Amino acid sequence: MPRILLAAALAFCTPLPGFAQQTAQTASDAPATKEDIQEYLDVMHSREMMTKMVDAMSAPMHKMLHEQYLKDKDKLPPDFEARMTTMIDDWMKSFPWDEMLDSMVPVYQKHFTKGDVSALIAFYSTPTGQKLLRDMPVIMQEAMESMMPLMQKQMRAMNARVQQEVAQMMKDYKPAQKPKSQEIKN
Repeated sequence: MPRILLAAALAFCTPLPGFAQQTAQTASDAPATKEDIQEYLDVMHSREMMTKMVDAMSAPMHKMLHEQYLKDKDKLPPDFEARMTTMIDDWMKSFPWDEMLDSMVPVYQKHFTKGDVSALIAFYSTPTGQKLLRDMPVIMQEAMESMMPLMQKQMRAMNARVQQEVAQMMKDYKPAQKPKSQEIKN
């Protein structure tokens, strides 16, 4: 009798680890909550990173502005660069960064499960994750600086093509002529 009870108890307990694993899997596959995403964004130092990214983005913009000023300074007022620098800085500061972060939460929820977010939080809590977060703004700034000449070249080519297309359209365009009876009345 004790053997039968022991066997029954073992048989009953055997599926429990599988059930527990299935329950854990289901919990990690659950959609991430708003709180999960906010914790992830906090671990990522998202607000601080946005501030650093803005600084990283504005440096190449200021450099491009300065180069434009040097190229056209005889056609521009003496305070052009100072005024444009102030305008760019004010524009960058005026972005609703907190609202932008809040608007990202549903997007993250759409693409990441609770388990995904937990794994990301675990990674970004490591020294390597923190190093990546610390160095990312500088990496982005250097990447922007290296891409800026390519972007400028592309923009110049696009501008030239647009001007060429517009000139061709103007050349090809034949406005509809008014009937002679309308010309006389006007």
